Amino acid sequence: MRAALDQKQTTCQAIVRHYLGQIAQINDQLNVFLQVYADEALIQAEQIDAKMQQGKAGKLAGMVVGLKDVICYKDHRLQAGSRILDGFKSQFSATVVERLMAEDAIIIGHQNCDEFAMGSSNENSAFGPTRNALDPSRVPGGSSGASAVAVQAGMCTVSLGSDTGGSVRQPAAFCGIVGVKPTYSRVSRHGLLAYASSFDVIGILATEVADAALVLEVIAGADEFDSTISQLPVPAYAELRPLARKPTIAYIKETVFSTGLSRSVQQATLAALDVLRSEGYTVEEVDFPLLEYVLPTYYILTTAEASTNLARYDGVRYGYRSPNGTDLESMYKKTRSEGFGEEVKRRIMLGTFVLGSSYQDAYFTKAQKVRRLIQERTNELLARYDFLVSPTTPTTAFKIGALDGNPLEMYLADIFSVQANVAGIPAISIPNGADDNGLPIGLQLMAGYFEEEKLLTFASTLTKFLSKISVLT
Repeated sequence: MRAALDQKQTTCQAIVRHYLGQIAQINDQLNVFLQVYADEALIQAEQIDAKMQQGKAGKLAGMVVGLKDVICYKDHRLQAGSRILDGFKSQFSATVVERLMAEDAIIIGHQNCDEFAMGSSNENSAFGPTRNALDPSRVPGGSSGASAVAVQAGMCTVSLGSDTGGSVRQPAAFCGIVGVKPTYSRVSRHGLLAYASSFDVIGILATEVADAALVLEVIAGADEFDSTISQLPVPAYAELRPLARKPTIAYIKETVFSTGLSRSVQQATLAALDVLRSEGYTVEEVDFPLLEYVLPTYYILTTAEASTNLARYDGVRYGYRSPNGTDLESMYKKTRSEGFGEEVKRRIMLGTFVLGSSYQDAYFTKAQKVRRLIQERTNELLARYDFLVSPTTPTTAFKIGALDGNPLEMYLADIFSVQANVAGIPAISIPNGADDNGLPIGLQLMAGYFEEEKLLTFASTLTKFLSKISVLT
């Protein structure tokens, strides 16, 4: 696209009109964008076209970006897929948005999501479920499901989502695209609505690893507004420099031979490992006996953090306020009861329970200790191997409504993706063929802290190997 712009074969305005046409054609069917900034996007495109003529355009000129409805964009509505923020407008833009626009990316709109990023199917939104473009009867994954569908269906070039336990990688797998979760603290969280502050990471959804690498290069790096941000310099991710040696790869036995893994996902994962062996890579099986504790640890800690983070939504300062309150206490209770959806209320109550004085040591403190063990064991493996490989998800996209009333089974959709968030390491999901119904399968790669450069380069190489197999198949 950028080459076409440089050669004057197209314009930013034409690109934006193309995406707006796609949105107009299919958005109602798939329920992807909650807000579309058509006029603003066209004005931005006109200004960037003028910069192109002068040779002064930024490195993202022509890139049209959608934002998950948890990322602030100044003077635009933000609701986190929830009624509790009815009428709220952001008073500032997230650091990632400012950095994108500084390099002439064009923001086209805000995308639907599971309420406050709590979900694995994009069915928990107050604005209704988003549908998978490949099969509208199925979910796109969550919580960044609409952000994935927007890329999958050609409604924008790239989307920014958030990944707390797999919310970028899991929908990327269900939609057959690329999803990148950086190292915790690599990208500023300033302007990201908090779900679980020690897990939340802004991630990238794209059709190509190269596009994701370019965006990460722009948005990563130190930020005075985020006290948890890393001060390490940002490498030139977009160059995708060849690795100095062939990396070593391990696959976690408990993921590839899990009883909950579908046959098609297992076969696709084993086939990918065979491809790596045939290309001369060292591929070895490793044990990770702590895998069964990763998901419980994740849900104990994230619900505890959600309980405190979401206490700020009380109907007093902004957003929804119940008209049925008769005094201060009833106003609080009714506002939160009416404004939050069922899944958010479930997680707030779980989090409040594990933080209770009688249970904090039994649950929250113990989970913190187990988190440290998981981090240490993961780091030990990554000291011996360059990458850990696993399926991104145990199944392909399931039917909308299939897991209603069974939150535990829904939580298991994240069983392979949460490890990277618990450990804080970078991970990526890339397409790895499809099942018998033509539904996409994802392959997950994990690397050591701040090794995104190596991870992206290897993912790009592996994507080419796997695409050849798909063509032959």
